[in-house]
Amino acid sequence: MTEERPAPMQPFVRAWSGALAPATSASPDGGHAAPPQTAPAAPGRARAHVPSSAAVPSGPVLRAVPFEPPAPRDTASSATPPLGRGTDRDETGPTATTGPQSEPTPEAAALTATPPASAPTAPPEHATFDGYLRGQSLQLQVPRRGLRALLWRASGGRISVGASARELSERVHLDRIRTPLTGWHTITVASSKGGVGKTTTSALLGLTLAEHRGDRVVTLDANPDAGNLAQRLLGYRAPATVRQLLEQENLDQLASFTEVSRFVNTAGRLQVLASDLDPAMSEAFNAAEYRRVLALLTRFFNIVITDSGTGLIHSAMTGALETTRSLIVTGKPTIDAAEGITTTLDWLIAHGFDELVRDAIVVLTCDRQAHSIDPAALREHFADRCRAVVEFPADPHLTEGGRIDLEMLRPRTRQAGRELAALVAEAFTWDFPAPDGFTTGGR
Repeated sequence: MTEERPAPMQPFVRAWSGALAPATSASPDGGHAAPPQTAPAAPGRARAHVPSSAAVPSGPVLRAVPFEPPAPRDTASSATPPLGRGTDRDETGPTATTGPQSEPTPEAAALTATPPASAPTAPPEHATFDGYLRGQSLQLQVPRRGLRALLWRASGGRISVGASARELSERVHLDRIRTPLTGWHTITVASSKGGVGKTTTSALLGLTLAEHRGDRVVTLDANPDAGNLAQRLLGYRAPATVRQLLEQENLDQLASFTEVSRFVNTAGRLQVLASDLDPAMSEAFNAAEYRRVLALLTRFFNIVITDSGTGLIHSAMTGALETTRSLIVTGKPTIDAAEGITTTLDWLIAHGFDELVRDAIVVLTCDRQAHSIDPAALREHFADRCRAVVEFPADPHLTEGGRIDLEMLRPRTRQAGRELAALVAEAFTWDFPAPDGFTTGGR
């Protein structure tokens, strides 16, 4: 018998990652490894070289002098360039006289000086109306919830310990989520492996964007194998599907949102266009039909999120990749799922979507964890290939597999959803070329 060699291990497996970089250690908060720090100098020696600000005066010594009103400034003379700057002196002026000159008294200078007529100047840039409002700089630090907010309201604002770090982080994410969007933006959630959180990610992203934005957001279930996006958002089978929409003869002539709303379902402020539960019918949803549906949706919705099916070679997936502007690749912190993410990225690069991969976001659904996987090395591995990595922590509400309700999620899960939505919203201000052969027929 021939001896079988073991397959090469990925760099995020603990046995290999520790051998490659023994001097690197992950930070306690799960981020990147911190560089080594040098030992601080002795306190007594540092004090000997650094002078004390209390012992040594930092400015000139002030002396009491009698007050004299300053002489008015002569704008005509001040406008004259100084000597030695490439300008000739006027020999007939005051600078050409010789001998001691007596300085005019302030009273005489005030009588003889005539102020020149000048146009009114604009106020300084820093002197704006809201620059001196009382407590304006502390407004962002006011707590809005929790015990900190209760203490603030009970004391009438006299006692404040400031907002927590989690609350400040949430405000930053919400500001980024509300980035203005002109026109439309398409987002595709994909993976070459099934059961790695594509539908969960699509639902959480859609619900978060619809909750904190004022424009229209729709999720499209493009899974050819009877996708369950509608069940995760509605809790029941959707009465209207994308197949019914495609059966309309005047699909390209629908001119009002009322006509389109007959085929979409509502989950809060999020709109859902469900797929047909019959796999044979869903298989007919090819690239050409996907382009027709997308052209219709982008006329009435600002953000279109596509939940793709398992695999990358089916026809509907090809149409989604050719028209998407943001890509999200999902996986889990396990060996097989992590290799699935790598396979997805390699396949996309091999088929000409390398720029889409560089701007992609990797989402790790951490409902289960492999002990042989180093989480910090796994994040760093995909962060080097894509724009960002987001982790969804384990949540009992998501594990049930029923309808997703944002109010039932744990705070860490909602924070991860806001982080993902904020990363997606960063691309709302980017310039994207129009896909080849794709026209919306509207804005």
